Amino acid sequence: MQIPAAVAMVRPASFGFNPDTAPSFLFQREITDANRREIERRARIEFDLLAGRLRDAGVEVIIFEDKEELHTPDAVFPNNWVSFHHDGTVVLYPMFAPSRRPERRRDIIEKLQNGGFRVSRVIDLTHHENEGRFLEGTGSVVFDHADHLAYANLSPRTNSDVLNELCGILGYKPVTFQSTYEGGDPIFHTDMMLSIGDRFAIFCGESIGDASQRRRVLDSLKGTGREIISIDRKQIEQFTGNVLQLQTKNGGSVLAISTAACLSLRPEQRDAIQKFAQLVESPLPVFEGIGRGSARCMMADVHLPRVTLMRE
Repeated sequence: MQIPAAVAMVRPASFGFNPDTAPSFLFQREITDANRREIERRARIEFDLLAGRLRDAGVEVIIFEDKEELHTPDAVFPNNWVSFHHDGTVVLYPMFAPSRRPERRRDIIEKLQNGGFRVSRVIDLTHHENEGRFLEGTGSVVFDHADHLAYANLSPRTNSDVLNELCGILGYKPVTFQSTYEGGDPIFHTDMMLSIGDRFAIFCGESIGDASQRRRVLDSLKGTGREIISIDRKQIEQFTGNVLQLQTKNGGSVLAISTAACLSLRPEQRDAIQKFAQLVESPLPVFEGIGRGSARCMMADVHLPRVTLMRE
């Protein structure tokens, strides 16, 4: 139940520096001398390599093409605007940057339906943008689907009121906290420092400065019976928390991870992960260096039920 059997990915058409999100994101770097078209070309190469390696590992990867006319430089990160749930619920999320809002495409939902997935309802939370309240998908909320928990690092991108509304709709319990990078800058997206698999969780406890909050989150994670694989703040900067466990078509398990994140793993961390999942790593320096996202950000996990065909 925790790990998806399919992921939706958006192949970038115009990936690049986004001035709307740059001021509040530590890792985003402005393109000055670099040729924009060359960046776009390299981004597509990185995307195709990751998608190809996941498919080779047996993961169902559903690819949608970005629409160049929308001018959405961050479209490759669909997990910020949508989530797909086991009961057929689709949630549309309010996003901080106005330039990112055109990424929300109903045609992607319709194509998933046409491809055999059942959508029973669409929960639209985007009206919160009018009041300056944001919740950026599974970047803001790391779901424990098996135990109906929703972990969220509160920040300008992750509003507690919207989170509570979402949890009320889905029947999940929120677990909130605040975390920072090594230099003290706030972490805006929870999926930078926490990833929850079926039997393990990758977690940066030291990023939560408040001891009582840290203990509460750790107790919640341990209470589900998962093995906790601790990472440090330096590893966060290598996107070691921005990973996602996926199910393969033969019932196996893999962890999608960037090359930089994989190289940052200590031997004991790698061994702990490989008890539960095979590592599928792919180089993502363009997305990590120019953008602000890594492997997990590039995938919207699809938990929707399949349509059952009736036999005559």
